[in-house]
Amino acid sequence: MKKQITILAFILMSTTLLSQTPKKSELVSINGKKIYYEVYGKGKPLFLLHGYTLSSQSWLPYVKDFEQEYEVYVIDLTGHGKSDPFKETLSIKSVAADLNALTQYLKLDKIQAIGFSFGGDVLYHLALLNPNLIESMITIGAVGTWSVNDFPEYKEAFTFENRANFPWITKFHKTDERIKALMHQFRNYIVKVSTEELQSIKPEVLIMIGDDDEGMNFTEVARVKKNLPNSDLWILPNVSHGAHEGETKADFILKAKAFFNKKKK
Repeated sequence: MKKQITILAFILMSTTLLSQTPKKSELVSINGKKIYYEVYGKGKPLFLLHGYTLSSQSWLPYVKDFEQEYEVYVIDLTGHGKSDPFKETLSIKSVAADLNALTQYLKLDKIQAIGFSFGGDVLYHLALLNPNLIESMITIGAVGTWSVNDFPEYKEAFTFENRANFPWITKFHKTDERIKALMHQFRNYIVKVSTEELQSIKPEVLIMIGDDDEGMNFTEVARVKKNLPNSDLWILPNVSHGAHEGETKADFILKAKAFFNKKKK
């Protein structure tokens, strides 16, 4: 059980918090719930989307790397951070719909985006929901299809009673009610993008995967790469779920900027 908890922790956790001051922050009503976001820098809009049980604050160590070229939006996805907790069964499509409504509130008709894990799954469904919104996107440890039922050891380990084994959750989420909701909803984490849906996705996609990511099915990764019309696959050796973190962060920043800058030419 200790091994399963360690693996799950690597899949869910992210980088250390960094104190920064946004040029704008707001808690807005979207689809009957409150969604929180912060904005940094100037330029074309770039959304940074966090993993499950994390929050917008997990991306703060990366803001300084993008804010000179982009207007960076870090968002507490539905159920996370300062946004309203889950009120209904977890649905990645519903989270994508909330994010789409937020872009409409912000009057953004084009964005670029990076999504880690849960955030990456949300991006695939956002691209399906609003085909012309995303110009290009990077997904990290996510291919839009994942089921917690394939990992019964994760379901067993990830409970409110075991919350001490996942200490970052209390950093990002301050109340027991919110933490309970997140940990309870994890059992409903089931998301699927069909082959036909993949083939209809318009944005250019960079799929970023660590080859030691035990939460990824590489047969599924191959299916996604084969069927996405405009995609690249970057597999990082000896790297786990957070393929953009730690020793690979500098390479990630360089690769991400080069990928997004292609759209400027």
